[in-house]
Amino acid sequence: MFVEIITPDRKVFAGEASVVTLPGVDGSFQILNDHAALVSTLEKGTLTADKDIFQIEGGVVEVLNNKVLILAEGIN
Repeated sequence: MFVEIITPDRKVFAGEASVVTLPGVDGSFQILNDHAALVSTLEKGTLTADKDIFQIEGGVVEVLNNKVLILAEGIN
């Protein structure tokens, strides 16, 4: 699936990944290929896309048609 991570000032990551792990408000969760459509808020924490690791400051994720769009408030 195609993953895109965007902050208010730049595009941080764009590429393919087979699994994305996100820090949700109620705990971490994973997105796999062919996941159902989803919109969720994110907490401060660790985001992984396969072997790429990012520390985000919270945000929102949208999953639709094998595309994962993460709008992060900030990346450390």
